[in-house]
Amino acid sequence: MRELRLARRWTIEELAEASGVSGRAIGDMERGRSLRPHRGTVTALAQGLQLDEAAHAELLAALRAGRPAAKSAVPLRTSPYALPRGVRDFVGRHAELAALRVLVQQSVTESRTVNGAVRSPAPVAVLFGPPGSGKTTLAVRLAEESAPSFPDGTFLVDMRGLDAQPLSAEQAALRLLGAWGVTDAELARQSAEERLARYHATAAALRAVVVLDNVGSEAQVRPLLPHEGGLLPVVTSRRTLAGLEGVHRVELGALIREDSASLLRAVVGAGRVDAEPAAALAVTELCGHLPLALRVAANWAATRTNWSLQRLADRLTDEERRLDALSAGDLRVNSAFALSYSRLAPGAARMFRLLSLVPGGDFSVPPAAVLADTSLSAAEDLLEELLDAGLLMASRGDRYRFHDLLRLYAGARHRAEDGDEASAAARGRLRAWLLDTAVLAGRWYEPDHGAPPPDPGRLVALDDREQAMRWMKAESDNWLAAFREAVEAGEHAKVIEVADATIWFSDHWVSWGHWIEVYQRAAEAAAALGDPVREATHRNNLAGAYWIGERRHDKAVAEARRALAIAEKCGDVTQQAWAHHHLGGLHALVDDLPPAADHYHRAKELFAQADEVNGYLAASNSTIRVAEKAGRPQEAVAAYHEVMDLLAAPENRDRIPPNVRDYTIMYATFYVSFAHLNQGHWQDAVDALRPIRGQLEAHGWHERAGMVHLHMAHALVHLGKLAEAEAEYRAVLTMEDLVPPAMPDEARAALDALAAGTPSPPTHFA
Repeated sequence: MRELRLARRWTIEELAEASGVSGRAIGDMERGRSLRPHRGTVTALAQGLQLDEAAHAELLAALRAGRPAAKSAVPLRTSPYALPRGVRDFVGRHAELAALRVLVQQSVTESRTVNGAVRSPAPVAVLFGPPGSGKTTLAVRLAEESAPSFPDGTFLVDMRGLDAQPLSAEQAALRLLGAWGVTDAELARQSAEERLARYHATAAALRAVVVLDNVGSEAQVRPLLPHEGGLLPVVTSRRTLAGLEGVHRVELGALIREDSASLLRAVVGAGRVDAEPAAALAVTELCGHLPLALRVAANWAATRTNWSLQRLADRLTDEERRLDALSAGDLRVNSAFALSYSRLAPGAARMFRLLSLVPGGDFSVPPAAVLADTSLSAAEDLLEELLDAGLLMASRGDRYRFHDLLRLYAGARHRAEDGDEASAAARGRLRAWLLDTAVLAGRWYEPDHGAPPPDPGRLVALDDREQAMRWMKAESDNWLAAFREAVEAGEHAKVIEVADATIWFSDHWVSWGHWIEVYQRAAEAAAALGDPVREATHRNNLAGAYWIGERRHDKAVAEARRALAIAEKCGDVTQQAWAHHHLGGLHALVDDLPPAADHYHRAKELFAQADEVNGYLAASNSTIRVAEKAGRPQEAVAAYHEVMDLLAAPENRDRIPPNVRDYTIMYATFYVSFAHLNQGHWQDAVDALRPIRGQLEAHGWHERAGMVHLHMAHALVHLGKLAEAEAEYRAVLTMEDLVPPAMPDEARAALDALAAGTPSPPTHFA
């Protein structure tokens, strides 16, 4: 800094006047007493010195060298929907907070149980007002201070109400259920109605705060409002949401004059504000007393400690005349944005503009680096500079997000300054990177792929399945948007590649809610390319997605039949087999057993013809259960032995992936146990069930895990092993919150019968 200043033959005072940074701060930097200056301060100094981009970058490099190294990425151990950290310098909103605190107290009081019965649901708070009025900030503040009264946690879900495709109530429910510990595998077996019922059942047992942020309509939030229990919903919206009944509305407008001054004091410093009351008032009025605009302007002033507030007010006035891009109702906020933006270094300004191209609600450092075509460390510096300037907000983990108004402003500057060619290039870079990374991450779950090849230039760690899963989930909004862009751009091969790469991965995140779209678009892309095999493949995947995702039996059957017709026409035996397999399962689901058996038999023939042992095993496993349900237990046992012989055959040792082998054994054993039980072969049933205890729980299949314990207990009673049976019945009771109510009720009745000396276990098992 001293070298740069002396090169201009300036005194410290002259540099202070040019930059707005205090002489004392400059002196401390030059003497090494300030080793971690604010990035905004460095930018202000660079602008005061009129440094070119290279010299500014060198100065930022010196800053980076003087601070501790950035933390390496670590796995997030908290829910991605945990409450983000609120602002530390919150001021004002006293009346609004007082009203909301009454609701909190009411929630705490009314959610208590009386004789085990849950009382009325917690009240619902709706915070509404214009953009930039601080709705989210107030909601987070309320949740933070109320946390001690809500031991089950505080959560925030961005409903993205202004997006072209807002988050639906079902998607929000799925995200919250995941945050509350409900496994994806469990959700996969439930219909939309059942998932919503599970949401309400889980919510009723919780004492938690859920902020439903940025809601666009009543339909988005109405299904999520609790029926009973201690879950306190706090809804934020630009609209009044007048269609919601029985809620408590709190309107947020501009801050009162005293609170605007308090916000300036908190960010800029009380001494500077109190020394210039007229200028401070002018600044607050130029910002329309809007919290977002005030904070942006105050953050700008905080790094220019040698400038008066009157100078800030003059700057705001100038910028308001020069730029008029944004408004919130009749509140003009562009002046504060324009001032902070105009004082950014070129690299940070360019990053700010490019970030408007990020399609998701938030983002991490790597997508920003791709957009700006720079390194991770340089991108992180630029993001932190924007954060310091108040032009970005921190999100969960190490992620960032825009306020809606700032995203609009960034987009306006991008269109005005970067041009169509630069925009298309940046958008293309981001789309390609997101989709390529999704392919690498998704293929971790394919038996023949696994870890991607080493690449020192890769921007994200994909060293194991857990890292791949975390990336796919954290960036799902972004890579799905990139996938949609590829569809619109006619990038058929890329669309198919992404769908191909996520087939196995989708089994581990079946509740995501977008697999129908992915496989529908992939099938259409394959048809456009004239590739019937790939089209049949994704029609088959679409059949599964329709059933798992929406419980649409009719749609699933239609797609499986369509896949079969396409595969037959082009002569692809493997996809014919998978189509028959899907049709067999769909008939079995509605207990239409004769056609189910026929389809499974045909699937086995075709899998054998194609020498596809893994598909053959899948069809054989299903045959066990269908034969047993049809009253042919000997046929079921024979199918079971065929499966186990195939698994043991030496020629299949390397052809069956370990996860497929484990899954096949687990379900073949589970299915054949019904045949043993219904024939009264009690010891065979116990021998079959004992080895798979615990395995189903580990996969999240709690209902079937409960059935294992319950059925084993009944068989043990028939064998006279009552102590062992009692232990298995009690194991069912430990799963009470995870299994249908009828199951623990049956276990309690059986325990009572044991205690009374009158056990009467069933002899038929469905």
